[in-house]
Amino acid sequence: MTMPAPRVAPLRADCLADSAGGLTFDVTARGTSDVAHLVLRRRDEPDGHEEVALPLVPAGDGRLRAALPSTVALPEGRWDAYVCAADDEPRRLVPGTTDLRSLAARTPSGSRGHVAVRIPYATRQGNLTVRSWLRAPHAEAGDLRLKDAGLTLRGRVYGTSLTPEAYAELRDRHSAGPARRVEVAVDQDEFDLSVAYAPLAPGIWDLWLRPGGEAGPRVRIARLLDDIADKKAVLTYPRTLVRTPHEPLEAGPYFTRDNDLSVSVTRPAI
Repeated sequence: MTMPAPRVAPLRADCLADSAGGLTFDVTARGTSDVAHLVLRRRDEPDGHEEVALPLVPAGDGRLRAALPSTVALPEGRWDAYVCAADDEPRRLVPGTTDLRSLAARTPSGSRGHVAVRIPYATRQGNLTVRSWLRAPHAEAGDLRLKDAGLTLRGRVYGTSLTPEAYAELRDRHSAGPARRVEVAVDQDEFDLSVAYAPLAPGIWDLWLRPGGEAGPRVRIARLLDDIADKKAVLTYPRTLVRTPHEPLEAGPYFTRDNDLSVSVTRPAI
């Protein structure tokens, strides 16, 4: 009779975020002496795997430590975490204790022309993955305020400057039609805007900032500077019944899987 192979205990990694945007991984690896690297492998790469290898060094008490400084570029995407030994197949990591408190109070300078955000999280299968954003420039959405059949928000730009010509756009995600212009009020690096639901046709409307007006870049408005990797499942907002001259509609804001800000407009369910 063939005996089943012994079950191998998963390797766990504690994660600590620093205020600069770097991450430290402490891997519990007692009895594992030949682990050389922690490898982050970018998911859904069409041309093969893009990887970042981080050396693992002894940190005492049977632990191995790897550091991902904020100065190491990590392109935007989802990066699955593995440990790699010399001659063995990479082993998927599972999350241990995660300390992301510094991310909630982080305010990047934007002096490098971009904002880099890395948030470790547990996948549905219980594995460790790092969600990375690299935005150049970036428009950060503050708290959303819902009132009068619309929403208002204050945001901040990084890596660029706001000019008197700045404005925002609502663009229908599934239509090539013209964008709807939204005026903004500028206060140094911060901006205020209001979105009225009534003029919007049914669809998904993505919110963009034009910090330099028509001649400048188009910057997706998102909320990245906190410790929530997937806001769509966590931050939910009430929908509003909107009376239009043609038909009643329901509308409300939401954050996409990439933590970008959009407005959904639908016909009420009958």
